Amino acid sequence: MSPEEPTRDPAARLSVEGLTVAFGGLTAVDGVSFEVRPGEVVALIGPNGAGKTTVFNAICGLVRSRGAIAIDGAPAPRRTANLRERGVARTLQGLGLFVGLSVRENVLVPIADHGDAAARVQRRLDELSLAALADTPVAALSYPDRKRVALARALVSEPQLLLLDEPAGGLGADDIADLADIVRSVAAGGCSVLLVEHHVDFVMALADRIVVLDFGRVISRGTPAEIRVDPRVEEAYLGTRVQDVRATA
Repeated sequence: MSPEEPTRDPAARLSVEGLTVAFGGLTAVDGVSFEVRPGEVVALIGPNGAGKTTVFNAICGLVRSRGAIAIDGAPAPRRTANLRERGVARTLQGLGLFVGLSVRENVLVPIADHGDAAARVQRRLDELSLAALADTPVAALSYPDRKRVALARALVSEPQLLLLDEPAGGLGADDIADLADIVRSVAAGGCSVLLVEHHVDFVMALADRIVVLDFGRVISRGTPAEIRVDPRVEEAYLGTRVQDVRATA
């Protein structure tokens, strides 16, 4: 599939145009453009160092960048603190949980000043099968449970755009299947999802569209079926042809 820039969709939840990020003399992201529409799951994939997390950091205003980033047609805020007000939530590779606090307390953090916070927290705990662990310190949880806490904390603010950074990393097959169901449910409710992920089968089974990066540039974009047979993707990232996991599931 052609890596050419997409035709701009004015209804896109997230629009990234000509995004470029440089660190000194190194260009980490070079002219990247893509869109995420309402209720759509889009994945960024590519080898280590391709620039995927840097794209996330630019969207969140954590690194200086050139180009245009818009959320619901308006320029994205350049301060991370303002993202939640624009309906954006993000998970982190390192989770970023407060290990000395309980599950409930961690999920409460983003909306502690809301009048209906307790009800919203309980709803997310129920949805992610965390209710029985609500009063357990995060330090006592398994890694998969910590991952679910981080996701619950991102979802409790009821975002319209959810950024997931390596959500399947470190999870077993059953937990990955549960995660895919959760993400599908979130998207079905109208939330747009942009994810960075190395777990190719997870991406192929979940994403509506995929953007492939290599050395900071888009080398391919399209549906999972199109990406699966693109020789540029095989050469740069996959090594071997990706099987149709939908057909074999």
